[in-house]
Amino acid sequence: MSSWRTRNLWALSLVSLTQDAASELLYPLMPILLTSVLGAPVAVVGMIEGAAEGAASLTKLASGKISDRIHRRPLIFLGYGAAAVGKIVIALAAVWPVVLVGRVVDRLGKGVRSAPRDALLVENVERKDRGKVIGFHRSADTLGAVIGPLLGLLALNYYHGDVRKALWIAVIPAVLSVVFVSFARDTRRTETTTKDFPEPVPLPSGLKRLITVLTIFGLANFPDALLLLHVHEIGFSVTGVVGAYVLFNISYALLAFPAGALSDRLPRHIVYSIGLLCFGVAYVGLALTKSHFFTILLLIIYGGFAACNDAVGKAWVSTLAPDEAQGWAQGLFQGLTGGAILVAGIWAGLTWNLGSGSGMVPLVISGSLGFLVAFALMSGRLVRHEN
Repeated sequence: MSSWRTRNLWALSLVSLTQDAASELLYPLMPILLTSVLGAPVAVVGMIEGAAEGAASLTKLASGKISDRIHRRPLIFLGYGAAAVGKIVIALAAVWPVVLVGRVVDRLGKGVRSAPRDALLVENVERKDRGKVIGFHRSADTLGAVIGPLLGLLALNYYHGDVRKALWIAVIPAVLSVVFVSFARDTRRTETTTKDFPEPVPLPSGLKRLITVLTIFGLANFPDALLLLHVHEIGFSVTGVVGAYVLFNISYALLAFPAGALSDRLPRHIVYSIGLLCFGVAYVGLALTKSHFFTILLLIIYGGFAACNDAVGKAWVSTLAPDEAQGWAQGLFQGLTGGAILVAGIWAGLTWNLGSGSGMVPLVISGSLGFLVAFALMSGRLVRHEN
């Protein structure tokens, strides 16, 4: 068996698959719960997602640094446990502020677990194979994102369109993911994890430039919940929104491993730029069409961006970061880019109804910035390839 296919890769892929099945069952239903069931305005959807991602971002900064100094598995347990609790709170919500609390708790869990999990994934894996490792994990994670909405469709059908009852199904895989964390192992020597909090290792300048560039782009990458709201507003039914989201996640799942593996062979900034071109095409295209066929096609293209953003971005960071600072590097990268999504969610929500409405203005602005950053990265002027 190839050395990159480690025990932790299999274990954490199973953990992420089940947790993402829970999260992505909930995710496409939440904007509809907020606006159609609880009567919240559109701006609240962006605010909740922005606040949730902001909470996750701040937590990632702390958990990433801490995970370089202690065993990582307890943080991963805590993170997935909090996510399960957050989903229960959302299912119980009778008013939108309770959804805000549940979503923030859910994302705080994501913030606690993400950096230590990604650091554990590449532990004892050669740098030349890290794109494959991250890509494989993202594919498994996104397979859960395919399973989750399909479970949601079955639940909606069984409960005759009752969104609130369908949300309770998400609790089951969320709890399973916590159980599966026990299969992972932190293989670092005890003496390297019990020191009295030594000073963190400085990060290379090339890594800092990369994080800066991707954080600036993150200001245009508003939460996908708003994309799903756009799909609903141009005429898709609730089940149609979930079905479209399933197709997006199938695209994402199929492309994540090839994108990560390709970035082990080609300069990562080229592969990442291809993802940004997919982002620009999808966002601008969604702004300009109300055709259901083209909307679905554009969401499939958008899956190419998601694959590159996660698989290539995280692999790129892990390659540039020192081994003893993997958690801190992933935490800083994911924390700052997640914080940018907080800002993006707020400004996109506030400008959602400008022009012809349904998000046309923020979609065009964000898509255009995606094209600009793609061409700048491709030219090598912003961040050059470093392995």
